[in-house]
Amino acid sequence: MAKVWLVTGANRGLGLALAQAAQRRGDIVVATARDAASIKGSFEHALRLDVRDQETVDVAVDEAVRTHGRIDVLVNNAGHGLAGVAEELTDDDLRTVLDVNLLGVLRVTRAVLPHMRARGRGHVVQMSSVGGVVANPGHAAYGTSKFALEGFSEAVSGEVAPWGIRVTIVEPGPFRTDFAGRSMRFASANEAYAGTPAGRVRQKFADQDGHQPNDPDRAAQIILDAVDDPASPLRLPLGPEAVDRIRAKLTSQLADLDRCEATVRDTRF
Repeated sequence: MAKVWLVTGANRGLGLALAQAAQRRGDIVVATARDAASIKGSFEHALRLDVRDQETVDVAVDEAVRTHGRIDVLVNNAGHGLAGVAEELTDDDLRTVLDVNLLGVLRVTRAVLPHMRARGRGHVVQMSSVGGVVANPGHAAYGTSKFALEGFSEAVSGEVAPWGIRVTIVEPGPFRTDFAGRSMRFASANEAYAGTPAGRVRQKFADQDGHQPNDPDRAAQIILDAVDDPASPLRLPLGPEAVDRIRAKLTSQLADLDRCEATVRDTRF
């Protein structure tokens, strides 16, 4: 039976690749974007949805359910990057990225879950990042949004499990999308950091744009397979860079835990 997908940010990046892959295999895709006109030629059912605006979220979700009777898979893909060291970031910078990358996901998930619970099944795909596991200097605001997304999603996975709803947190490394280009935003530069690794992150993204080593279509197929596999894991790293960096981070954390365990366990009255 064909699945019904609702995909946010389906006009670009991995969201576009995944929506196209699902549509090619015969699934029903409700593709959404802030500018619905940008995707109307690519998808049979294209809707306007701005994750910053609960009203547009509710209208799109209700129309998808009214038209197709259900939403089997929700893909929270809408988001953007924000580069800048902590001293460069304004409150408005932080609010902007959190409103989309974190609160936007909450708004859409909150609107879709009642429909999934009523049917006793469903799958939520949360597009996180290797940056949701490993915090990069110069990318603190984005890392904050994705670390928070991972915590939110892990908690939700336990909350909705009794209704047969599954969650997959996707953690991509560098894929050849426009993430490092037009989807990346930059805080005002502080020259004190110009020669540091954090300060050079702007040039790193410029150099990377259009030269990322990984194929979005391969990522889309792996995500499709994970959605189809009832035993797929909660977290799904994508690409060798993500696997290697996440393994190194977790290995380091375990080593730190081993070093301090005897002392930090001694806390009882």
